[in-house]
Order: sequence, then structure tokens, then C-alpha cells
Amino acid sequence: MKNNWWKVLAVAILTYVILQGLLGVVPRQPILNESIRNVYFHVPLWFGMVILLLTSAVYSIKYLRNGRPDDDRVAVEFANTSILFGLLGCATGSLWANYTWGEPWPNDPKLNSVAVGMLMYLAYLILRGSFDDEQRRARISAVYNIFAFAVFIPLIFIVPRLNASLHPGNGGNPAFGKYDMDNNLRMVFYPAIIGFTLLGVWITELRVRMRRLQATLDE
Repeated sequence: MKNNWWKVLAVAILTYVILQGLLGVVPRQPILNESIRNVYFHVPLWFGMVILLLTSAVYSIKYLRNGRPDDDRVAVEFANTSILFGLLGCATGSLWANYTWGEPWPNDPKLNSVAVGMLMYLAYLILRGSFDDEQRRARISAVYNIFAFAVFIPLIFIVPRLNASLHPGNGGNPAFGKYDMDNNLRMVFYPAIIGFTLLGVWITELRVRMRRLQATLDE
């Protein structure tokens, strides 16, 4: 039990976030109205995704350095969980956009950059499935994963800031927190980032254990 404290913490935090997200007090802002509650889910999912993608890239680097198959297993499972978080982030973002901007996917540089980034990582999974030789698959996938992360970060954080964008903090728009974030939101928003990230690690741990068991059975 002492080694699983972080799982208990994740459940406690996410329970708190869900309850506050549905029932907590939020600022009354024009246009946003009740949809501002989505800041507890949409944004933390993206924060968690980026943290998990970074971890995946680190394990890909470790694999290229030492050639351990287990590092490749961990890298791909962190990427899998990241893609899941990215899809959930896109879904919650589209729902939010539909209520605040009038359509689920407007022609916005941030959204378009996100779509390109997600396709890059879906291509990573397709690439892994195109090789029969395990070592070759692991090496090429590791190199692709590292470069994909190096492209993904400027794609979603820098490119939208250089163009007109509907997203807060991009294209000359003030950051979301400058006018909308208050202490009530912060008390839920920051724990939500921790909670969703821990959930991602938990999901990844379970999938890595399954891969390890399958590798043992195959041997």
C-alpha cells in the first residue's frame, strides 16, 4: 500500500476536481458563462499529455543509449496514453468551442496545429506496426518519437502565437488567467493538472505491465 499512495492521491484529487467542476463556484464571465468549468478538464488534459509525451521521449532516448527493450515498451505506452489524453483534450475543446465560438472546430492556428501534432503521433503508432523486426522497429520508432516531440512543442506553443488566434494567450489575445482566472479556479485547476497526470502515469503503468507479461510469455 505504501507504494501506491500516489494512486490514492490521484483518485482523491480527481474526485475533488469532478465535484468542483460540476458544483463549485466559478466566475460569471460574458460568453464563457458556465462553460468556464471546462478549464478544469480541457486544459489539464493537455498539460498531462505534454508531460507524458516528454516522458515518452526521455525513454526513447534511454533506449537509443542502452538498447533495453523495456525502455521501448515504456516509451510507446507513454505515447499511447498521451494520444488518449490528446483525443480527450480535442473532444472537450471542441465542445467548449461550440458554445463559445459558435462551431466545434473553427479555422484557428492553434486547433490546426494540434490536429497536425496528433496526426504525427498517430503516424508514430502506424510506423511501429510496419516493422516485423523488433530491434529495428524500436530503433526507428525511438528516433521518430524524439523528433516528433521536438516538432510538436513549437507547433502547439509557438506557431499559434505568431498568428491571429481565438485561443487565450495566442495571436495577441491576453492569457486566459489574466482576466478570468481567480483563486477559486486556481484551487481546482492546479490540482487537476496533477490529478490527470497521475492518472496518465497509472494507465501507462498498467499497460507496461501487460506488455512485460506478454514479452515473458513470448519468450
